[in-house]
Parts: sequence; structure tokens; C-alpha cells
Amino acid sequence: MSSPWRATVLTLFPQAFPGPLGHSLAGRALERGLWSLEAHDIRAHATDRHRTVDDTPFGGGAGMVMRPDVLDAALAAVSDGRPAICLTPRGAPLSQAVVRNLAGGAGVVLLCGRYEGVDQRVIEARGLAEVSIGDYVLSGGELPAMVLLDACVRLLPGVMGAAESAEEESFTAGLLEYPHYTRPAEWQGRRVPEVLLSGHHAAIATWRREASERITRERRPELWAARGADNLVDPVASVPGAP
Repeated sequence: MSSPWRATVLTLFPQAFPGPLGHSLAGRALERGLWSLEAHDIRAHATDRHRTVDDTPFGGGAGMVMRPDVLDAALAAVSDGRPAICLTPRGAPLSQAVVRNLAGGAGVVLLCGRYEGVDQRVIEARGLAEVSIGDYVLSGGELPAMVLLDACVRLLPGVMGAAESAEEESFTAGLLEYPHYTRPAEWQGRRVPEVLLSGHHAAIATWRREASERITRERRPELWAARGADNLVDPVASVPGAP
């Protein structure tokens, strides 16, 4: 039996994990041993009696910066060839292509920043990929780490009930997903599109494809413009250990 997909999270708040990852698809997969999760306490690698992990920024400014020596020791304790990622708002956007790449490997090491950020030198010395889940700022990297892990775990073999579910989701073919409908066929005067009730599979597939294309053009013109172009940024591809 092959080894399960391994996730290691370096954080100041290991008690935050598994959090939502302990429920639903990811939680059941964790119980079944389809993947493993270790939350590693960064403070365990501090060398002073106060377990200090941060200091004031050179050049002045507000806030504190996480120390490179402490983070390097934490990374050294868990590094084993898996891709190592720092979650930060300035990173390359997380995409479904990046998620598929990570899910196809042995696992991932995630560094959760806090305070004003992480000393740049440890990012460079360790060759960390920098990944962002969106153009906004959170208090730390723990929630982005959970987002990335949930996206990866659901693609692991045996996690989802129907393989075709993942194939038809948003972003899989560079398109947003088509609308979904279920019973009742009419609700508050709104009726399900007749083609979905026809049983004509080819016609249904055409309708869904056209709906996906229309929604993508209207809501995400940058995705529509990028379709067919090999210009998706994959911040993981150059990280040692990336598949």
C-alpha cells in the first residue's frame, strides 16, 4: 500500500488544526488514512527562555517580523523533499492547476506567517514558494493553509465519491461551473431549464458547456481570455520536491 499524502503545517497555533479539516470529506479521509496532518509548533524551535519567534523590523516600521533562525530550524525539522510553501498575501494566486500539482505529489509543508510577515532571507534560503489565496490580508497563514489543504485533499484518490465530480468543477477546464438544479422542478414560479428534464445526455452536455462559457465570459473575463493559453502561474513548479 502506498504512503498517504502528508501535510505538515508550521504554525504558532497548532491547536487550530485540524479545525474544519477534521470534518466532512477531508475529515473522513483523515480517519481512513488517505492523508495525514501534522501541526508543528514553531515556538518549539526558539532558543531563549521566552520562546521568542519575532523581532522588530530593520529599517523601522510597525509590527514584528518572524525570525529567520527560528523558522529555519522549524523547516529543517520537517523538510523531506516535499514542496514547501509560505502562505502570504504577496504570493502567486492559488489556482486549481497548482492544487492538482500538489495533490499529485507526496504532500506539502506549509509555513504560516504571523505579525508583519516572515524574514525574506529564510524564504530565499529554503526556496519557499509564496502562495496567496486572495487579494486581502488575514491575521495569519492558518486559514489559507486550511483552504489549500482542503482543495488538495478532495482530489486525492478515494476521497470523493464520484470521480467525474472533480472533472466538472469550476476551473478544471479553465471555466466556471454551470448552474445546478434539483427537485422540485418548479419553485416559486421558477422552472428548471427544460433540457435538463429531457433525458437527452448530449443536449444536456451541450447546455452545460454553453452555460459554463457564458458565465465565465460574464463573471471572469480574465479567465476567459486566458483559456487555451499556457500562462497559468504555478509557484510550486520550481520548488524542490514538487512533482
